[in-house]
Amino acid sequence: MGFRSFIISPFAKNIARSIDRWSVEAVVRQEKIFQKLISQAAHTAFGRDHDFSNIRTYEDFKKAVPIRDYEELKNYIEKIKNGEKDILWPGLPAYFAKTSGTTSGVKYIPMSKESTPLHFGTARNASFNYFARTGNGQWLDGKMIFLSGSPELEETGGIPTGRLSGISNHLVPGWLRTNQLPSWKTNCIEDWEEKLERIVDETVNADMRLISGIPPWVQMYYERLLERTGKRTVKEIFPNYSLFAYGGVNFEPYRAKLEELVGGHVDSVETYPASEGFIAFQDAFPNVGRVLNPSDVKTGLLLNADAGMFFEFVPADEIFNENPTRLWLRDVEIGVNYALILNTNAGLWGYNIGDTVQFVSKNPYRIVVTGRVKHFISAFGEHVIGKEVEEAILPVANASGARIV
Repeated sequence: MGFRSFIISPFAKNIARSIDRWSVEAVVRQEKIFQKLISQAAHTAFGRDHDFSNIRTYEDFKKAVPIRDYEELKNYIEKIKNGEKDILWPGLPAYFAKTSGTTSGVKYIPMSKESTPLHFGTARNASFNYFARTGNGQWLDGKMIFLSGSPELEETGGIPTGRLSGISNHLVPGWLRTNQLPSWKTNCIEDWEEKLERIVDETVNADMRLISGIPPWVQMYYERLLERTGKRTVKEIFPNYSLFAYGGVNFEPYRAKLEELVGGHVDSVETYPASEGFIAFQDAFPNVGRVLNPSDVKTGLLLNADAGMFFEFVPADEIFNENPTRLWLRDVEIGVNYALILNTNAGLWGYNIGDTVQFVSKNPYRIVVTGRVKHFISAFGEHVIGKEVEEAILPVANASGARIV
């Protein structure tokens, strides 16, 4: 164990114990968060418009606050962009996370001073929890790379604005920056091909221990490393590479190719970050130390039930109904496909983020992401979801040697 991992080990164990505590009382935590959110936002424009002062129960809330997508929340967002305070949440947002919407164009998702630290904090907790559960902390003693968007921010109505991955670079604490690659200058390059070349320049001779990013970006990074060095596997370049952290897209279509490029097993931590909030993360590691067969164990991701978000769940086949069934955590069932609805300490209310999830456990509450609401296929009442389509295609692709892109 190196110096840094030795110092961090007690802190990692405390984080793991904290996760154990709140995960077994997730329903209680959610109820407290619900009451706190309503109280804090009662005097905002949204709170007044929806009579938050008279909301006492979740049933009251459902009657007062309809489910919305971005377009239906846009009038409030525009007021914030024009500099108005106390619209969705007290004060002004600390940041706007800028995302590309398929129907709404560019979306500006508010991140408050309360919600912003929870983005990096949950990522840290997920990786430290892995350390505490597995004993593998050697990734802390070498270099780490976070493949992300540019950290350069613009301003929208005086509010710093950028991609979530770029904003996250501003949240990395000083003690971690000494291990972090690429450099700030390289990270600010907008052109991905040029940026990738510079990243390879800076990392090819470094002692890389942790690599983090969405799987397609990581695959391109691996391939460029092998092209540059002429090596057969990433493990030949980075023999101490011991942890892969990923999120953002389904890993399964990339798994076989990434394992082939790495040339050996590397432990992984899966996360479920979104501009709207850090929703879930992997908390159990039954396959540490050996190549993971996806059919072995589907542990799911622990719902982040103690991080300023009150979750709602709507059966996916009802999401487009005028009055769909709305459930909170206490009432969910295992195996049902739900549209995920968020209420957050950044001022999102009854917000449909467009993702669908299923619970695989209620003790603790763990989910798997099953797809997007817009990919929920039910032309003839068959209720096919994106996850089922992928599970049908993957065995055929693997058997034929085809690649899914």
